[in-house]
Amino acid sequence: MKKTFAMAAMALAISFGSVSCKKKVSDAELTTQATTVVTSNPGATVEVKDGTAHLSGTFPDEASRDAMISQLKAIPGIKDVMDMTRIEAPVVETVSAVDPAVQQKVQDAVKDFPSVKVEVVNGELTLTGDVSPAQARKIKESVDALQAGKVNYNYNVK
Repeated sequence: MKKTFAMAAMALAISFGSVSCKKKVSDAELTTQATTVVTSNPGATVEVKDGTAHLSGTFPDEASRDAMISQLKAIPGIKDVMDMTRIEAPVVETVSAVDPAVQQKVQDAVKDFPSVKVEVVNGELTLTGDVSPAQARKIKESVDALQAGKVNYNYNVK
């Protein structure tokens, strides 16, 4: 009976010892697992050192970055995640306040003056370039006749 009890105690001790002596996962293995997670965001990269994942790169928004950090923390062996990322600036599409047809009419009106350029600056038509006093008068009369709205005459009169 004592032998059976001793054998059972020894088997129990060995099983507890083997459970507590888990093999430590290497940083290379963790980096491979973390890289697999990070491939869903092509703008990001990850490197693992001493069990800490170092996440860098760009994300479109905070929600996607936070989701990526949560996925990395869920990898067994990752102790912490160092966030070295940045959020991309939102793309703001500007719409010209000038009707393209009006802009084309103004360009047609100044086509005889190759040094004059027609641009939209801050939502207003702007004429730039070098002209003579006579050309400036003709351009102003032509453009005013179109009733194109606010036009900035920023050309140099020489």
